[in-house]
Amino acid sequence: MDYPRWQKQALNEALVSRRIVLLTGPRQCGKTTLAKQLVSKTVEYRTLDDATLRQAAENDPQGFVESGRKNGTLIIDEVQRVPDILTAVKKVVDQNNRPGQYLLTGSANVQSLPTVQESLAGRVAKIRLRPLSQGEISRREPRFLDRAFSRDFRSEQHTRKDIVDFAFRGGFPEAVRLPADKRKNWHQDYIDALIERDLKDVANIHKTDVMRELVDILAAWSSKFMIVSDIGAGLALERKTLASYISALEALYLVETVAPWTKTDYDRVGKQSKIFMSDTGMMAALLGWKPEQMQLDSDRAGKMFETFAYNQLAAQIDTHDNMYRLYHYRDREKREIDFLIEREDQSLLGVEVKSGSTVRGGDFQHLRWFEANLTKKGKPFTGIVLYTGESVVPFGDNLWAVPFGAL
Repeated sequence: MDYPRWQKQALNEALVSRRIVLLTGPRQCGKTTLAKQLVSKTVEYRTLDDATLRQAAENDPQGFVESGRKNGTLIIDEVQRVPDILTAVKKVVDQNNRPGQYLLTGSANVQSLPTVQESLAGRVAKIRLRPLSQGEISRREPRFLDRAFSRDFRSEQHTRKDIVDFAFRGGFPEAVRLPADKRKNWHQDYIDALIERDLKDVANIHKTDVMRELVDILAAWSSKFMIVSDIGAGLALERKTLASYISALEALYLVETVAPWTKTDYDRVGKQSKIFMSDTGMMAALLGWKPEQMQLDSDRAGKMFETFAYNQLAAQIDTHDNMYRLYHYRDREKREIDFLIEREDQSLLGVEVKSGSTVRGGDFQHLRWFEANLTKKGKPFTGIVLYTGESVVPFGDNLWAVPFGAL
């Protein structure tokens, strides 16, 4: 079963207007499936996972990108395997400004790789594909953010158990189709393959055993503040080396960071980013968690639900062409807001995440303080608490309890 991908329209539009389109995201998230949907008489597909094609590209990158292209589109899958391809593509499109010449896909953040010298600035449209969002699995359109800023909340009816099941399933298409008892092995095999094979494409890392241990640590760290020295406690790595290891995992889209919101002269605002796993199914498998533990352990449940909310929000933001920016808020008085989403007109949406099915007035205290003290005059602010209940409930001006089902 193929799921409708929210980024398909953006991909088609980019190919009409830009010379190069770069489709990136973690391995096995569906990039190849989406790219192959475009194959036709004028669109040719080649993958650098094929040893013969990769050897040809390494021996003659210029000839590889020029042959067979004609007046159509050449799809080059897993372009990070041969970084010199980017320089060759740049030379071609600098001589011909026709849009839609190349669709490149990569399971690593190609432009951040140390071996890549060419940024393709001004020539490339970059589109991020994530593991399936719950909205894509449910065949819904990504309308939550537009509705939230309009305070027009609508929710599918889902129980807390439903949300837990969604989070433990995650979004990797192959894992989604597996029965629950098989998913853990799939995710573990995925990580092993990533470290043994893909890691060498992005970094010169020899201590793969340490990297495997670091992946487990980062899974446990998801939704916490990015304190490198604490993350590395117990690992035999220098701080600089540890930072490079984490950067490599970011380049492979296994972990991501959310920047702090600092657009204020309030001098007690925190400056640390938060770190998240990019898929809750992967996170649960790495940590060996079971769904029933979410009922008994509030710390684990909080971490799981906040990471799940991040995965869903980030997927929706990606579909809106830079209309929204995602942050978090924390200050030295320990006031925190899990997520702040800023619209291009500087309106703000504050999102607090609760794993419970009951919301009280006190759950809005940081949202109320932020609106009263840090929002810009005349700029709308909406504060919501995402929870596992089933009703949209107003809690005063601009404040709402909103079920996870609204995502």
